[in-house]
Amino acid sequence: MLSFLMRSIRPLLLPVLLLLGGVLLALLLLGSYPRSAITGASEDVAPTRGLEEIRYLALGDSFTAGTGNPPSDAFPSRLADLWRAQGRRVTLKNVAVNGYTTEDVQEREIPEVAPFRPTLVTLAVGANDYVRRWSADVYRSRVRALLRAIIDAGVGPDRIVALPQPDWSLSPAAASFGDPRQIGADIVAFNTILRDEAGAAGVRYVDLYPLMHKQAEAKMLASDGLHPSARAHAEWAAALYEQVEP
Repeated sequence: MLSFLMRSIRPLLLPVLLLLGGVLLALLLLGSYPRSAITGASEDVAPTRGLEEIRYLALGDSFTAGTGNPPSDAFPSRLADLWRAQGRRVTLKNVAVNGYTTEDVQEREIPEVAPFRPTLVTLAVGANDYVRRWSADVYRSRVRALLRAIIDAGVGPDRIVALPQPDWSLSPAAASFGDPRQIGADIVAFNTILRDEAGAAGVRYVDLYPLMHKQAEAKMLASDGLHPSARAHAEWAAALYEQVEP
């Protein structure tokens, strides 16, 4: 009986074994190729850099702190949210403080740089230097020192982004600080100093001033009548998202 069954099954074994061998061979061949070769996808679809954590440190004064709005509406928070929406892992530390000058940033914010180990730093400061009537030359020397201090703390110049101060000369509160027309001209002069010093240090300067000026003309202000509104911060974040590769 057993010999009969074996004679009956034997003709079926060869096709089955051949089929199994073909499947095994195909699996072995497929396993020897990178995934992109199988799917036809480019190696750039998910670059290693895109998987790294973004450690974003925001330095500056009220315009970075988001004064007049909830902290979650300040442009660093909005920018971090845009990156997270694209699947990036982001750790944000915004140490900017309302009223801070370049001197304050040097003394109180720069010590935060090395311990945080940022992969990106933004710096926006200067309005309070101007309000205190510090000269353009003093501002230049302090901006130069700030940029050098950030680099010395271990941040590559290509990981630092300098940003202009907004055109607060068009705000209702500007008149209490002097002639709004002169303030507007001096804001441009201070921004130019920051741009030039950033370039000399190999740091990127992202010129948001044209956008900021349009916002000032449109009175996109917080309830304090001086600082930019949450919508203005959102527009800065959107512009930075398009221009800055974290």
